Amino acid sequence: MDEEDIERAAIMQFDGKQSAEHVEKLAEVVGKKLRPYQERGIEELREKLRAGKKRVLFYLPTGGGKTEVAAAIARAVISKEKRAAFVCHRIELVNQASARFNADGLYHGIIQGNNSRGEWNALVVCSIQTLDRREAPEVDMLIVDEAHACASAVAYHRLFEKYAGKPIIGLSATPFSKGLGKQFEDMVIAATIPELIRDGYLVDCDIYGPSEPDLTGVKMVAGDYHEGQLGEAVDKESLIGDIVLHWKKLAQQQQTICFATNIAHSKHICEQFTAAGIDAQHIDAYTDEFERKRIIKGFREGRHKIQSNVSVLAEGFDVPQASVMILARPTKSLVRYIQMAGRVLRPFPGKDRAMMLDHSGTAKRLGFPTDELPLELDDGKPNKAGVSRKPDAPLPKPCPSCHFLKPAKVHQCPKCGFKPERQSDVEVEDGNLVRMERKKSDQFDGLDRLRFFAMLRWISLERKYSEGWAAHQYKAKFGTWPNAYRGAQPMEPDENVVGWVRSRQIAWAKSRKNPANVARSAASG
Repeated sequence: MDEEDIERAAIMQFDGKQSAEHVEKLAEVVGKKLRPYQERGIEELREKLRAGKKRVLFYLPTGGGKTEVAAAIARAVISKEKRAAFVCHRIELVNQASARFNADGLYHGIIQGNNSRGEWNALVVCSIQTLDRREAPEVDMLIVDEAHACASAVAYHRLFEKYAGKPIIGLSATPFSKGLGKQFEDMVIAATIPELIRDGYLVDCDIYGPSEPDLTGVKMVAGDYHEGQLGEAVDKESLIGDIVLHWKKLAQQQQTICFATNIAHSKHICEQFTAAGIDAQHIDAYTDEFERKRIIKGFREGRHKIQSNVSVLAEGFDVPQASVMILARPTKSLVRYIQMAGRVLRPFPGKDRAMMLDHSGTAKRLGFPTDELPLELDDGKPNKAGVSRKPDAPLPKPCPSCHFLKPAKVHQCPKCGFKPERQSDVEVEDGNLVRMERKKSDQFDGLDRLRFFAMLRWISLERKYSEGWAAHQYKAKFGTWPNAYRGAQPMEPDENVVGWVRSRQIAWAKSRKNPANVARSAASG
């Protein structure tokens, strides 16, 4: 199929719909672009829709190709002579999605304020703000971009009511919003960040934590720091000077995205870099569109090294040559943290790893952005302790010598080799000195965990346990779900794994014989 065929297929319409013949040809071309995990995810989505699910969240990390997935889903809808709407929550994302669909040869209309055109097309790209104000157009499926915003945005709640009974597919790289499970019934996990790193679709990152602001007294609002008080805490000359100093020492002139707390903070950072002879540019939500395009183009072409902003670049900003992120904005929001970090994880020729200079302490609070993430839809209900559920995982610590953030339970710094003296492992118990041995599980790396889960799967199949047994046993061992190892092939277990499973079963059996547990069970029965 040559370029002329693609162009004809893209523009040919019949009664507001593309011809099935040309759509089929287009599907052949674009289908070749889909990566294996994208195809698997779309097939899993089909299965959930066939099973009667109406609202399904499709998870892919930043850089995983959500727009390509959206195009494939829309093309499948159009091939059945039905209509689809792709919904965005910012004008910039509407324009970006439209450009990407055009590049893929997918003809569409736009519903966005005064820029609306071709609203009768088989596919329309819409802004949620315009849809919320207008009468809902007739479509057979909604595809919602950045769907984590659906948890709290009232406009999305009203939109979902308008299309009650219609399939609604949400796309998100950060499905962690509180209450998101109230809007979506199920979730497809097409791939995880560790999987994409392993297969070369993303790069891993090193994190340095050179300095942190004193956040004592900064209040919390809606689950994150109070913007005004946070700005006062971080916009200090000493902290900004440290940002410049450590960038010059560690970043080695690499293209860098900086996330600041507010506009004044971002501009002050740029001023300090400029004073040090390093070209830095600032943009914010009020920057003129023409000026913003000019500045970003300059950054993309390497004419300035530092691109500073507040939050406008956290979504929909794709400059894969950027390999360093300065995180000067403390946050407790996992959604915001993962979005920002995702800007530097895309691969690029000559870019083997990314780097984060964390001047906020966020990585120590939330862990590495490339770690396993809590991929479960939150229903908004508190746990028994009355607080929202959070991932129970060990957190990284900075090296006292070079400030490199070491993964949890790593003793010797992998960057500078510094090895702090260990504290004594001696405890006093009943008058005796007892040496505490380090558990073998503390030394498990990624390969060991993969083998461990593969052996659990072998035991599960051999003993005809339920499908989720192996995952729950893995979580009991390591405190996280085995999302990165879902495709592990069953492996015959060794004595250590068999012994561990046996010890778990013995402990469970003993707990059943405990009189208190028996009485409790009888009372509940």
